[in-house]
Amino acid sequence: MTRDEALALVREFVHNENLRRHMLAVEAAMRWYAGAYGEDPEPWGLAGLLHDFDWEIHPTLDHHPQDGAPILRQRGVPEVVVRCILSHADHTGVPRRSTMERALYACDELTGLITAVALVRPSRSLLDMTVSSLRKKWKDGRFAANVRRDEIERAAQELGVELWQHVDNVLRAMAGIASDLALDGSAAAPAADAPGEASGRYNPAAP
Repeated sequence: MTRDEALALVREFVHNENLRRHMLAVEAAMRWYAGAYGEDPEPWGLAGLLHDFDWEIHPTLDHHPQDGAPILRQRGVPEVVVRCILSHADHTGVPRRSTMERALYACDELTGLITAVALVRPSRSLLDMTVSSLRKKWKDGRFAANVRRDEIERAAQELGVELWQHVDNVLRAMAGIASDLALDGSAAAPAADAPGEASGRYNPAAP
């Protein structure tokens, strides 16, 4: 499956723009890590791009992502990618054995926190964000409370990357596609933010 074909599949099944952007963010992080490990970025990118493709049709953990796997196979997605997607959810019982599988698990939740921090910055941009900005929000348990910080820590450890180095890696990857994520400063926040955004709540319409 080519990236264009994967994007067409995403457009077919995913209509929430925030969820699409989340999947693009994870794809960017996965491609970054593929390069860092000297791996082929195509399967890594496909895993990131497609990992939540079925969330809108299977919006519970009883069905996502396991019920999406047959659809991916029918559409010609390589089995190594399907297995990677299955392994990013602990409840499927599919163990993470490869570096690609561990990377997907490590990048998924973290992209949500980075996005949440960007949305409450006056610039609404990843381009001027630093790891220190994320450290401050990390310590505030009320900020983006739905982001599982313990999972991010565990996943970074599983990947074998120091936590804040991992944060920096994913931030740089996302900054590379900031315009696609609408986080390039082109929609800077007005002086008085919307109440929900100012509170730091973030829900990408994904698990």
